[in-house]
Amino acid sequence: MGDGRSDFFDEGALVSVMTTEPLGRALDYKAPEGGCFVGAFVEVPLGPRRVLGVVWGAGEGGYDLAKVRPVTRVLDAAPMGEAMRTFLQRAADYTLTPMPAMLRLASRAPGLADPPGPRKVYRKGWAEPDRMTEARERVIAVLDEYGGAAFTLSELAALAEVTTSVIKTMVKIGAVSEEEAPRDLPYPPLDPGLEGKPLAPDQAAAAEQLRAVVAGGRYGTTLLKGVTGSGKTEVYLEAVAECLQQGRQALVLLPEIALTSEFLNRVEERFGAKPGEWHSGVTQTERRRLWRMAGEGRVGLVVGARSALFLPFRDLGLIVVDEEHDTSYKQEDGVLYNARDMAVLRASMTDAQVVLASATPCLESWVNAASGKYARIDLTSRFGVAELPEMRAIDMRAERLEQNRWISPTLAAAVTDRIGRGEQALLFLNRRGYAPVTICRACGHQIGCDHCDARMVEHRFLKRLVCHQCGETKPMPEACPHCKAEGRLAPVGPGVERLAEEVAARFPDARLAILSSDLFGSARALKEMIGKIAEGGADIIIGTQIVAKGHNFPLLTLVGVIDADLGLQGSDLRAAERTFQLVRQVSGRAGRGDRPGVALIQSYQPEHPVIRAILSGEEEAFWRAEAAERQAAGMPPFGRLAGIILSSPDVQTVFDFGTDLARRDGPLRRIGAQVFGPAPAPVARVRGRHRVRLLVKAEKAAPLQAALADWVGQMKIPANLRLAIDIDPQSFY
Repeated sequence: MGDGRSDFFDEGALVSVMTTEPLGRALDYKAPEGGCFVGAFVEVPLGPRRVLGVVWGAGEGGYDLAKVRPVTRVLDAAPMGEAMRTFLQRAADYTLTPMPAMLRLASRAPGLADPPGPRKVYRKGWAEPDRMTEARERVIAVLDEYGGAAFTLSELAALAEVTTSVIKTMVKIGAVSEEEAPRDLPYPPLDPGLEGKPLAPDQAAAAEQLRAVVAGGRYGTTLLKGVTGSGKTEVYLEAVAECLQQGRQALVLLPEIALTSEFLNRVEERFGAKPGEWHSGVTQTERRRLWRMAGEGRVGLVVGARSALFLPFRDLGLIVVDEEHDTSYKQEDGVLYNARDMAVLRASMTDAQVVLASATPCLESWVNAASGKYARIDLTSRFGVAELPEMRAIDMRAERLEQNRWISPTLAAAVTDRIGRGEQALLFLNRRGYAPVTICRACGHQIGCDHCDARMVEHRFLKRLVCHQCGETKPMPEACPHCKAEGRLAPVGPGVERLAEEVAARFPDARLAILSSDLFGSARALKEMIGKIAEGGADIIIGTQIVAKGHNFPLLTLVGVIDADLGLQGSDLRAAERTFQLVRQVSGRAGRGDRPGVALIQSYQPEHPVIRAILSGEEEAFWRAEAAERQAAGMPPFGRLAGIILSSPDVQTVFDFGTDLARRDGPLRRIGAQVFGPAPAPVARVRGRHRVRLLVKAEKAAPLQAALADWVGQMKIPANLRLAIDIDPQSFY
């Protein structure tokens, strides 16, 4: 290597470069003029193209070195540290993901190869256009939606779906301003010395405990369990303050983009400046800046979605996973990983602390805390004057409901009472759209998707049928596609849109807001609506599970759960746990201000153990019973599962391959694992591909990944067949 530094390669030395191309291994190149460090981001020739890669170590050699091509150039970016390279390797081994796919996750910043000089950016201008066209309207709408953010010319044109000449004309008339801007500025420093909010005694004690472990500078994980509204955020922001005081970087993961604006305001209040943001609602320009500043250590705190875990932090000292039980932390396509588990892995590589915060932790975290693997801190009182809501069941067997009505008389009376007092009521139903099934009254045909084995859901606001599996849509037909009878199609069961119709009819003077992910074109539009509701801009809110995620509505004093039994059906391993978490979380939205709240839960089986646990608040008893049941069955977290998902346009190919795979289970039997299947997936066809699942069950300590690799490695995969391995599957659709 030349100069005594084992991490530096002189010009011409043989280096191994891991690229983001799907080759599965590193390739040898010669170090460029001026040499390069291990971890350097480089551009290398691959066939006729130039691709992105990272210098992974010394080259292997052992062949004609005259054929080795040199690295084209070293990019102007902080090299990837050893801890990050080890993390990616360990994550790849755990999830059985090829290394290039992991590297793609860690280099998802646009324009990495661009030079660091200034460039032109575009913002909203000072003048109104003299003549408004449809194209100009779209440009202004995008600029308004992103609230003052800067765009590159090509990015603004793509988002507004206009040509660049439209924007340049708008610059000339002052409707858009063009500025020279440095490419990537450091983020304003956060001040950990500013005074935080006054904390109650149990919150202050919890904050002190977290500060102490962060100051210790060693790896550890703490479960911060607090009832909804107990000030978990205030407590873990003190851990962030300690991390910043130590000169290290912190990352807070949130499950929902819509939560970020309220959270950013709280960070700004506490530290005097906004942190870096990383999620799909952030402009490409900002993504590039944040990626670079994370690597250079010039952003102290990043708030983001699960993929922020793969940013190249220079010195990461704390990771907070807020609402750690949330299913959105599991990536279900591409690289299949669970951000909660990967956060723990990443922290262990960098001597960082992890805080898992939730009112209703997942069973895995509860068991880890019970066994002493994680520390546990409990917050039992609500922040400030707020009190926990009173929880009651409405026994639907005793209620008189008209046909096609879903709000019981008892719940309707409670809603009327709250509106009369100038307070808000939330009606929760975990079903998007108007009705889950559309049936023909003449022949009984249910309208399904042409490409999936799923029923299409009527979305009346869109005047279309939508498949929630593949996104396929078609206009609502006048006649039954099967028997051609006209006017006989009828909706069956409620969705939030149908519930909204009932609310409008029952409470004609009430202001209504619907919170459902498919009704908002962008994250910012959703954030705006949440802001309006929090300020009192609605009397009745109807929402799907998006409302369960940490929003704070001070005037909300009544939560009505329309169909609490919905999640208890089916054979999902986590059905009881998810229903318990969701209903407790939604109920926790009530009474967060200075007015006491009530949660009313409509159920046809109020004696069900899950419903009883929700009402009684005896959470520990619920978790203990759930843990005992899983342990007896050898199921996670006491055993291990892996899902194998096969798909192909040809149903015979996929079943033959699955059957053959199940037969050759020797490598799995050697570690005491069992194979179940092949069986059609619950949704057996998605986007025209037939899907088959196998499930592998093993003991907790079994070397599952190696056995799976040997097992699948015996088979040659047909050209049109896709095979995905899901370690620790969360959903079984």
